[in-house]
Amino acid sequence: MADQIILRHVTKKFTTKTLGDIVAVDDFNLEVHEGECFSFLGPSGCGKSTTLRMIAGFEDLTEGEIELCGRLVSSRAKNLYVPPEERGLGMVFQAFAVWPHMNVFENVAFPLRIQKVNRTDLERRVNEALRHTSLTGLETTFPSDLSGGQQQRIALARAIVTNPKVMLLDEPLSNLDPKLRETMRFEIKALQRKFNFTIIFVTHDQSEAMAISDRMMVCDMGRIMQIDTPENLYNKPCNRFVHNFLGESTFINVVIRDGKVYASGDMEQAIALDIPKDAAPEMVVATRPNEIALTGPDQGGYRTHVEKRIFLTDRTEYLVPVGDQMVKIQTPHRISFSEGEACCVKFMEPMWYPMDDKQAELERARRQLV
Repeated sequence: MADQIILRHVTKKFTTKTLGDIVAVDDFNLEVHEGECFSFLGPSGCGKSTTLRMIAGFEDLTEGEIELCGRLVSSRAKNLYVPPEERGLGMVFQAFAVWPHMNVFENVAFPLRIQKVNRTDLERRVNEALRHTSLTGLETTFPSDLSGGQQQRIALARAIVTNPKVMLLDEPLSNLDPKLRETMRFEIKALQRKFNFTIIFVTHDQSEAMAISDRMMVCDMGRIMQIDTPENLYNKPCNRFVHNFLGESTFINVVIRDGKVYASGDMEQAIALDIPKDAAPEMVVATRPNEIALTGPDQGGYRTHVEKRIFLTDRTEYLVPVGDQMVKIQTPHRISFSEGEACCVKFMEPMWYPMDDKQAELERARRQLV
């Protein structure tokens, strides 16, 4: 499978009045395959939108180079920069960016008029784009008379009408209500199958990224943390940040002494866990709340009690003290404990990470102000 987008050592630095120098994108190397839906995922300030803007040509890079469809479009070393309009990309952004003074047909036809496409081809291609985005019959309607979902479809139709090989989508669904957002995910995937374009999808919403992506890149503080399939990222996160960012997580600070594992705050009762060979004296044990076994007090495990019980529509949630920490556990409704009831917990196959990096948390907060 051919690589349609290649980033080699791409770096972007900003200088701000209040925060000084910021390396927004720090030595990004990645390849996006032809026909792939590839998501950039991470919190505000992680570098995902800046990277998309460099691919689009709206930002020039500080170092490195970018290749699109076998053509070099940005290179600091070769002093090369191809402007956005010459990169052949389709783009859809968070703000719908439809022109209020143009009707639906003219909004979608606009890029073709810029390209001076003849009238017959223009009408055929616009009508096809409208049909594939469920806008047929609304050609003479103005955007102000349409819903948010219909306005976003105009932006999609305008992006696909130029037959791009690559589509860049920057938070395209975040202004829609949850139900419509879910519908639009399926519509975007259907359009990709129909037209076989490559998608780069930027979002901070992990469920959205996991639903639509073939592969994802998780970024933090301007660096790539991990690139993999949604399943592997969720099941085998490379560090605590990725674990915490993708889905719900339960973390327990532990102390390792004399070959045994103890929860922080309780050196009397060991937790039955296999210790990694490279473990430090203090570590963090990570698992998902629904992967912790909650059993009766006579069934073995770490002995504790239920501090709080919360009934939710699809599960029951418990807060249980483990050492000096409160651990969240999620179970099916058939497993039922009362508040104050004695119980045991077992951690099935947890992952092990180093202790918290306080400096990383401070830097993460600083970047969100940029």
